[in-house]
Order: sequence, then C-alpha cells, then structure tokens
Amino acid sequence: MRSAWSWYQGQLAAKPVRTQIVTSGILWAVGDMVAQSVSASVEKRQHKSQAFTIIAIDPQVEPGPGKDKDGLNWKRVGISSMFGVGFVGPVGHFWYEGLEHLVHNKLRLRPKSLRFLATKLAADALIFGPIHLVAFFTYSGLAAGKRWEVVRQELGRDFIPAFLTEGAVWPVVQVVNFRFVPVQHQLLYVNFFCLLDSAFLSWFKHQNNAPWKRKLTAFVTGASDDPSSSRDD
Repeated sequence: MRSAWSWYQGQLAAKPVRTQIVTSGILWAVGDMVAQSVSASVEKRQHKSQAFTIIAIDPQVEPGPGKDKDGLNWKRVGISSMFGVGFVGPVGHFWYEGLEHLVHNKLRLRPKSLRFLATKLAADALIFGPIHLVAFFTYSGLAAGKRWEVVRQELGRDFIPAFLTEGAVWPVVQVVNFRFVPVQHQLLYVNFFCLLDSAFLSWFKHQNNAPWKRKLTAFVTGASDDPSSSRDD
C-alpha cells in the first residue's frame, strides 16, 4: 500500500493534470456503478411484485436494456467516466490550483485564517459548484442522446434541488480540506469525495421528476409542486 501511495505521489508530482484526469475517470466510473447498485437494491426492497420475484428467482430472465447480467448499464458507466475525464479532472485541477494562488498570493490572506477559509468556501460554492452541476446535467443529457430542449428542461428541473442538496454537504468537506489538508494533497482529498459525489449525482440524475425534487424546488421558488400545473388544460 505504501509503495502504491508513493507511486501515485510521484505521478501526481510529475504529471499532475494527466494523473488527475485518469483518477477522476476511474472514480466517476466506480461512483456510477455504486449508484446503480444502490438504486437496484432500493427497487428490490420497495417492489415485491410478481415480476420482481421472477427476476430474483429465475437466473435466465434477461436483464433490462443496456444492462449486463449483474444489472449494470455500462453505457451509463462510460458516460459518467468520461465526465470525470473531460471535466472533473482537468477543470478541477486548475480550479483548486488557481483558487490557492488567488487567495494566498493575490489577496494575501493568511493561510487557515477565517477569512482565508471563508473566501475559498464562498468561491467554491458560488462559482465552481454551479458550473459543475450545469456541466454535469448538460453533458449527461446530451451524451444520452436527448434533444437540447429536453436537456434544458431537465436542467431547470434538477439544478435547484441538486445545488441545495450538495450545498449542505460540500462546505463541510471543504472546510476540512482547506483547513487541514496540505495543498499538494487537496486534489486527492477532493477526488476521494468525488467518488461519493459521482454516486450521488448519478443517482440524482436518474430520479427524474421525483416528488421530493418538486417539493424542494417549490419551497425555494414558491412555485407549485404539482407536475400537472405547468401543463395546458
């Protein structure tokens, strides 16, 4: 384990961007596999119809479209992995490096001070957070073959509940990151939590127009949470 860590540290020092890209791709693939497994487990517990009983008992029953015998949709895994490769790895690398340079060298805030942490947290939550969510939902929809109009509607549906849900978790993660983790290890720390984040976003994306999403959006915007209210009579 120590030799693997040393090797990773060497790769991170020699080829930081490439290493972050590869690491992010792997973690986002694993995250989506976890999300699919969790969703399948929840469905099996919630639905005890005859169809589910047959699937559970008869190993010859074919899995759903795009899924293997273990119930994994590998196209979806690939889409998630490529988001890690194309966005999270390179953009995340330059974001955290740039944020450290801005706060420490340009604003000259004392490291680990309250203003230092607050500035980083605010920038991460209000700038990178929304960009990350818009990129994820837009890419996921287009990569799945959906029309732009559909992607735009789903983005409007999902953005607020996702932003609020993630906003309740990531600031806690980042306080620990910015306060205790050395700068050279902050990207690795974030990448670890990206494993959990990718699992959450993959699960969230495939919740579609779930009632809890509508209620959360309605609570913030004051709009009705009735899905039929936006339809023509």
